[in-house]
Amino acid sequence: MSTQLLLRFDSFDQEAFDSDAENRAHAGLTLLQMWREGSATRWALLSVNDGEKARAWLDQAKALGHGPAEAHFLETA
Repeated sequence: MSTQLLLRFDSFDQEAFDSDAENRAHAGLTLLQMWREGSATRWALLSVNDGEKARAWLDQAKALGHGPAEAHFLETA
């Protein structure tokens, strides 16, 4: 069973997202897909290698004010 993290960003800053790549990698997250919905919303699907580190990264991103509007941890069925 594998785990993914689906994120929705209502306002998306590509430069900020790209600059956070190293932090995501240290949290065991790998970007699999990115989708655009309308002009501002972005969806990102990430592979999760360490759920605890991924949750800590997500909590920190939200605390810093640049986290996603929604986050869903999903497992393959």
